[in-house]
Amino acid sequence: MNVKDSFRVRDICFIALGAAIYAFGFVYFYMANQIAANGLAGLTLVFHALFGINPSYSGYAINLPLILLGAYLFGKKSILYTLEGIVCLYFFVWLFQKIPFVVDLEQDLLVISLVSGLIAGLGGGLVFRFGGTIGGSDIIARAIEEKLGLPLNQALLGIDIFVMLLSLTYITVPRMMYALIASFIYSQVVNLIQNGGYAVRGMMIISDQSAAISALIMEELGRGVTYLKGEGAYSGREKNVMYVALSLTDAREAKRMIREADPDAFVSIFNIDEVISPEYRMSKSKYRKS
Repeated sequence: MNVKDSFRVRDICFIALGAAIYAFGFVYFYMANQIAANGLAGLTLVFHALFGINPSYSGYAINLPLILLGAYLFGKKSILYTLEGIVCLYFFVWLFQKIPFVVDLEQDLLVISLVSGLIAGLGGGLVFRFGGTIGGSDIIARAIEEKLGLPLNQALLGIDIFVMLLSLTYITVPRMMYALIASFIYSQVVNLIQNGGYAVRGMMIISDQSAAISALIMEELGRGVTYLKGEGAYSGREKNVMYVALSLTDAREAKRMIREADPDAFVSIFNIDEVISPEYRMSKSKYRKS
């Protein structure tokens, strides 16, 4: 088996695992305690509460036509992992409903909402991290983005708001507040898992002391520095713009070193979701002078 095939097997296994974890939280926490969920999974809960339709059946009925739409709009290759995620999710939703299991949290809705979001976020994050999805709402959002020009995140937010408002047909407003807590925890955990738990800062540094600052970062922090060529719009002077990716601790140290080397340096700091580079994890000794 070559490397490419092994990655596909790994992706397929982790998407199935993530779907199973999400389904566990969905059945034993969301369904069992009438906690509304966002996305199209939340829509299946609305149908279950109002019409008694099993979420596994309505999940397939809603999502499979969307998969066909996605394959038509975006190509078959990009939709395969989505198909796996959805098929696995609603299979496990059906399976877990057949297995009697009760999680006793003493009817504390705050704890229930926190645990619901945590478990569902862990499962959803795994699915997303390995290229799948657990619902067709992203297909709808991408179609809206392509046809109407509405940004993807706004389209997804609109879908979530619509589903949450529909959920008020079977839950009260106070209980909806707990659903929003679960939704918030879910989104935070998904981001954490999807991005690999990274906490990385990027720095753009403009200084007349670029050689000294880059040497300090490489020697003291063990991080590589990239020079970008810049030019002042007013002065017309050319300068080296330094770009570097740092951990949170290293970012604090870098700010201290920059202040000492050049108090007038311009520093821009921003969040980075993920860094893919062997040099980012190299030991500090690579950059130390012998």
